[in-house]
Amino acid sequence: MRHVVAASEVEWQAIRAQGPGGQNVNKVSNAVHLRFDIAASSLPEAVKHQLLKTADQRISSAGVVVIKAQSARSLAANKAEALARLQKLVDAAGHTPKRRKPTKPTAASRQRRLQAKGLRSSLKALRGGAPRE
Repeated sequence: MRHVVAASEVEWQAIRAQGPGGQNVNKVSNAVHLRFDIAASSLPEAVKHQLLKTADQRISSAGVVVIKAQSARSLAANKAEALARLQKLVDAAGHTPKRRKPTKPTAASRQRRLQAKGLRSSLKALRGGAPRE
């Protein structure tokens, strides 16, 4: 099940972007910092716990996700990109992997394995030969 992050739970801060862009980059705040407090969010407890357990450098020790988006030249596009990255992080935390069913090797595969072992053993036994002087 997909857990959508509410826009009211996200805090935005417009900042100046780094990198190329000429004069525009020096005078316009187009980059954005997204802050999302995991503990105060409306996400289910299991997803919150999984998010806090995730080893991601974007999650601070206080349990706040900080995402910086600056690739686009417009503030709206950077906001959308940051929100998409947060949603991807939440989706990954909410996903539970399928349980593996333990299986046993078939009789034929066991027989093939033992034949290969015997072949390798006999090949190595031929290497012995007479001792060298």
